[in-house]
Amino acid sequence: MLDLAYLIPFFPLLGVVLNAFFMRRAGEKTVGVLASGMIGLSFLFACGAFFTMLGMAPASRRLEIELFTWVAAGKFEAPVAFLIDPLSLVMMLVVSGVSFLIHVYSIGYMRGDPGFRRYFVFLNLFVFFMLLLVMGGNFLIMFVGWEGVGLCSYLLIGFWYTDDAKATAGKKAFIVNRIGDFGFLIAIFLIWTSFGTVQFTKLIPMASLYPVGSGVITAICLLLFMGAVGKSAQFPLYVWLPDAMAGPTPVSALIHAATMVTAGVYMVARANFFFTLSPAAMTVVAIVGGGTALFAATIGLVQNDIKKVLAYSTVSQLGFMFLACGVGAYVAAIFHLVMHAFFKGLLFLGSGSVIHGMSGEQDIRHMGGLKSKMPVTYWTFLAGTLAIAGVPGLAGFFSKDEILWKTFSGGQTVLWLVGLTAAFCTAFYMFRLVYLTFHGKFRGAKSAEHHLHESPRTMTVPLIILAVLSVIGGYIGLPHILGGTNPFGQWLDPVMRPVAEGEVMAHHGEAATEVTLMIVSVLIALAGIYLAHSWYMKKSETVKALGESALHTMLLNKYWVDEIYSIGIVQPFVKGSELLARYFDMGTIDGLVNGLGSFFSWVGGGVRRMQTGVVQNYALFMGIGLLAVLAAFLMTTLG
Repeated sequence: MLDLAYLIPFFPLLGVVLNAFFMRRAGEKTVGVLASGMIGLSFLFACGAFFTMLGMAPASRRLEIELFTWVAAGKFEAPVAFLIDPLSLVMMLVVSGVSFLIHVYSIGYMRGDPGFRRYFVFLNLFVFFMLLLVMGGNFLIMFVGWEGVGLCSYLLIGFWYTDDAKATAGKKAFIVNRIGDFGFLIAIFLIWTSFGTVQFTKLIPMASLYPVGSGVITAICLLLFMGAVGKSAQFPLYVWLPDAMAGPTPVSALIHAATMVTAGVYMVARANFFFTLSPAAMTVVAIVGGGTALFAATIGLVQNDIKKVLAYSTVSQLGFMFLACGVGAYVAAIFHLVMHAFFKGLLFLGSGSVIHGMSGEQDIRHMGGLKSKMPVTYWTFLAGTLAIAGVPGLAGFFSKDEILWKTFSGGQTVLWLVGLTAAFCTAFYMFRLVYLTFHGKFRGAKSAEHHLHESPRTMTVPLIILAVLSVIGGYIGLPHILGGTNPFGQWLDPVMRPVAEGEVMAHHGEAATEVTLMIVSVLIALAGIYLAHSWYMKKSETVKALGESALHTMLLNKYWVDEIYSIGIVQPFVKGSELLARYFDMGTIDGLVNGLGSFFSWVGGGVRRMQTGVVQNYALFMGIGLLAVLAAFLMTTLG
């Protein structure tokens, strides 16, 4: 199966071709089943590759598949090559597995939409580029996938492009990501000029020859991280992700759980051989990640759009992943990425089920009492909420606690407190969302209440599967302190070996501290849940008082970051462009071009008037020409 792993990204591409060109008259069910089936095949082949590699010795778990030479220019050469190792296999399973469930869910969610076939073409293309990104054996192939998912996000966020707001959201995502992508591209140039290659397997031994703290390595890491900040929506380039909710809800689930936003975390983990050599860059990664985790979590405390709450939650959880990368806990970062794919995919699809049942309503202030109307959605959504809140025994508990522990034991006490505060906020805003959406009395219109219903099986079955994974998924990384062997960490050990060994040596014999911090994190999560219950189930007057405070206004307006960007960057840029267009483009460039055009038109007009059609005139001009030539000859000869 490993030899056929190169087929994994091409199944979705085949789905794109078939649905785009050969299914124009096919029904919705045929289109949806075909698109979903292609992703299902990718998942099956990924499973086959995983089990094949699982039977191999840890040291030999790496395979490069080179299809052909893509770029050969002088000394620069970049093949179309795939790297199959434990890290890429984890991502292949997550991307194809979760995407398959989202595709199946979409068949019910998008039923009746006039753009049904176009939607599935874009969705398949999205998965193709993401698989290309995580399987690429060099930075150039990764960058192709990187840009591809950016293109697909633009197409899917602005899917309903006749709505100006949705089209604008798609453009915003595309433009903001170009900022980060510029840094990534410069990093690739710098890697090539410094090492003469962009292939991962060649770079690893070459990078190890550089001293810790090397300026070149630090520059490469910071530029790579600039790309990750854009793609994975970290401060200050996070602003595109909340607006990405303009697309269909399954698209939000795909972006947040299985594809685009996880790309930055994966890239940093893949390039761990660079980042480990740059303490300065890792510090930057940890600070940006921890700061973003808390910053986004505070905004999520007061949002009223069900999808916006989850969007800021994603920004916050990605911050946790980068915090882990910044303290050298790359395994913990990927572990949380996988767990986040389970419960965040579940939560977004659950929100889509709620919106479907509410006939498009997204404001949680107009919901309530949905528990009895939508029981499957409620219980699965609750499972995802418990998981992301860090309740013991569920997926998010194991991965988030691992990150907090690695942060504390790495000596980053301040960042540990930041992460702990963000964890408290997470538990609070998620249960605020549950209580306002599913509990109490229905607060919407009577007509909406009359139409409330559970979603079809094509939507509820994926919810149930993701709910089960959100409950039991964390046990693949059960730590030694709880009696496990951390099989997930052992699986990634060949890719992260230098880092993993360093962590084991650094943290050996600190079991009591780890257990204490685990208890603290659990108590913090329970405190957030209790506070949300006290305020929103008991109708506390505190909520009303805080709702009128300046702090609430600031959080509701998201710290006015978008407004600051608009005033400080967007508007000056637009006005500057208008001035350049008016005085330089139209005045200078157009004036020069038009002037030259007028000159040659005048010359042409003069020459044209000489063409009279009278033979005698032509003979006269020929005679004058001969005389002029003769005169010039004589002057030259006699002179």
